[in-house]
Amino acid sequence: MDTRSYRYEFHEGVPLQEVEETLMLAALAVESLHGRSQLRLDAAFRLDKAARTCVVDARSDVGRSIARIFTGFLVREFGDEAFSIRRAPSQGREPVFQETQGG
Repeated sequence: MDTRSYRYEFHEGVPLQEVEETLMLAALAVESLHGRSQLRLDAAFRLDKAARTCVVDARSDVGRSIARIFTGFLVREFGDEAFSIRRAPSQGREPVFQETQGG
């Protein structure tokens, strides 16, 4: 299966504000690798705090880099058991998200 996105699900007790900060740190690291313009063009991700999920579009090198770095940071910060990841097909032809949601 060709991976189009990764869906992260966070267990209760994982502070989602810290997950959001970790996601932004991963995006910053990817900006250092690929440049600001490429990040703006190709990065697509959504953190839904209410659903305790995050989806990272992995159709580009930028997206795959975000997923790799984000996953590594999450394991270091919260541990392997704090979240699960599954591959998911893309939700359409165009990346449609680049924001975090929820309170």
